Amino acid sequence: MKKALITGITGQDGSYLAEFLLSKGYEVHGLIRRSSTFNTDRINHLYQDPHDPNARLFLHYGDLSDSGQITNLIYNIQPDEIYHLAAQSHVRVSFDMPEFTGDISGLGTTRLLEAVRRSGIKTKFYQASSSEMFGDALPPQNEETHFRPRSPYAAAKVYAYWMTVNYRNGYNMFACNGILFNHESPRRGETFVTRKITRAVANIVAGKQKRLYLGNLEARRDWGFAPEYVVCQWLMLQQDKPEDYVIGTGESRSVREFVELAFRQGGIELEWNGEGANEKGIVHSLTSNLQLSTSIKIGETVIEIDTKYFRPTEVDFLRADITKAQKRLGWTPKVMFEELVKIMVDSDMRLAGLKPLGESEKILRQKGIDWTGTSLHQVKA
Repeated sequence: MKKALITGITGQDGSYLAEFLLSKGYEVHGLIRRSSTFNTDRINHLYQDPHDPNARLFLHYGDLSDSGQITNLIYNIQPDEIYHLAAQSHVRVSFDMPEFTGDISGLGTTRLLEAVRRSGIKTKFYQASSSEMFGDALPPQNEETHFRPRSPYAAAKVYAYWMTVNYRNGYNMFACNGILFNHESPRRGETFVTRKITRAVANIVAGKQKRLYLGNLEARRDWGFAPEYVVCQWLMLQQDKPEDYVIGTGESRSVREFVELAFRQGGIELEWNGEGANEKGIVHSLTSNLQLSTSIKIGETVIEIDTKYFRPTEVDFLRADITKAQKRLGWTPKVMFEELVKIMVDSDMRLAGLKPLGESEKILRQKGIDWTGTSLHQVKA
């Protein structure tokens, strides 16, 4: 039985990856930070009592700032594969906490790589890179595109990327970077813009929230479905030799487009008034069903701009060129932008106590994403 160690197992990607690896017959070990409250909501449905002789999921306390503990865990577990997903990954927050972001998102990778080297174990190492590293490089971006980071988070990820490459070349280590473009799901953290939007749609329809405050509506991203992307992480470590891969959909949409489609899925058609920081999203019309069940009024303002959500240096346009992943990994995305938004809105409508349109289950069945029976398992806000 193969063993895998996942850092960031309690996050969006880590929870889906753990689920996927368990479905493949792996024994899965996860690194979690000590907390006085439970922080394992995303993997509670996977939890097994470690006293159960058939248990294959084990959690270990540790932190990316503690190199001694990391070294001990790697030596004691002897994993066949290591998936390094943990980071301080909120880009806007990285401007407020640049030193911490560099320590965890940058140096944390070095501590793991050095722990592998010192332990002497033979393992395969995956490092979660980010499309944010491309910054203002012209799209589409691929494995040969030069990095032009425009945030402390992106700069830390560039450092982590090159450390992974250096350990691969210098110590003959099987180490890969997955440069994943934005990938979302119902398990996305509530402060990330996509989930912030879909939660707001559900809460506004449910009468629990009046307005949604956003920053740059024109930023364009290549958005995909997270469960598909963890499959790519696994595929990278199944290859004969270690290489770096760009993963995305090849399409790019703006935050404004995401907002409009999410509200439409919730039964609200928007129109925009004003410009720049004074722009507002106003209810233009409601579906007939929603008119009968909500106190929302035509002409009501539901979106405003708050300049505190703007970054000091913006990344305007990201779009992946996934030619290499398609050819080498045999991977092509199944869930595209419109379907992703529908899946997320449906999920948050349920969390808000509403009946969604129910398109998400149909989409997942049609796409054959059946390795997780709980793809729509969310973290309660």
